[in-house]
Amino acid sequence: MIEDLFHGKRVLILGGLGFIGSAIARRLAGVSELMLVDSLIPEYGGNLANIRGYENRVRINISDVRDPYSLRYIVEGMDYIFNMAGQTSHLDSMVNPFTDLEINARAQLSILEACRCVNPHVRTVFASTRQIYGRPEYLPVDEKHPIRPVDINGINKTAGEWYHLLYQQVYSIPTTVLRLTNTYGPGMRIKDARQTFVGIWIRCLLEGKPFEVWGGNQLRDFNFLDDVVNAFLLVATDKRANGQVFNLGSSEVVSLKELARLFVEINGSGEFEVKSFPEERKKIDIGDYYSDYSRIKDSLGWQPGTSLKKGLMVTLEYYRTCLQDYL
Repeated sequence: MIEDLFHGKRVLILGGLGFIGSAIARRLAGVSELMLVDSLIPEYGGNLANIRGYENRVRINISDVRDPYSLRYIVEGMDYIFNMAGQTSHLDSMVNPFTDLEINARAQLSILEACRCVNPHVRTVFASTRQIYGRPEYLPVDEKHPIRPVDINGINKTAGEWYHLLYQQVYSIPTTVLRLTNTYGPGMRIKDARQTFVGIWIRCLLEGKPFEVWGGNQLRDFNFLDDVVNAFLLVATDKRANGQVFNLGSSEVVSLKELARLFVEINGSGEFEVKSFPEERKKIDIGDYYSDYSRIKDSLGWQPGTSLKKGLMVTLEYYRTCLQDYL
């Protein structure tokens, strides 16, 4: 098992109480010496419920990656860093661009400077996003596609990504960038749409309320959480991934209306309404998007193993049992 490669290693997960960071922690708990760093700022998705039952197998540091003074202490001696720290809301980035700049760009530079100064050999994996591509010129989108973000979040995530690649090139800090598409699964934020629209759909379904589908015809691909964690662990332990950028994605491509119908079918009940985009959202929507993930498949053998229907079933069942923990 790939987890065995982390046996006895010191692993730092920035954003470690969030959706994907906590899932990595659960996989490595009892195998690695884990430190989870999270600000637990309410808007950003960290939730102690994500590590329930694992509290005695991890160390938790409640701090903000925008604080450069703590970073050197935090990164020193680590073997691996999974850098999930970030602000994910596209609309929030337009409303409060300087906060997004601080978290998704400046803080990333501070993290890398700390590594350069006290731990230049630490293996780092950075969570980037499909949003940096903007509106696709062609589909599926591969890593050679032009980068033209349509919002502040995409611009700052691009800067954070390029800082990591530059520090790999200039300072030989071994780094890999994963550009994520729509990730879903247990532990994601569902109280609102700050992390993903799928979350608020789930909340409405389980509360017996109708949900809104904006547009509806846009095509999307989705990755279940377990498959995404597999990708992070894989690239962290394979030297062929050093200095590389990889798209994640899926061969299952659905429209948002098709996704909504599938949700209702799996849940056994529910209603949704297709509506026009709110004006502030329409300007930053990217239209159709799905990824070409053949680079990571051909280079390292990663591919998604969970069907969309199965993944949605697992996700809905999880929130049926612990909905209140995420509201």
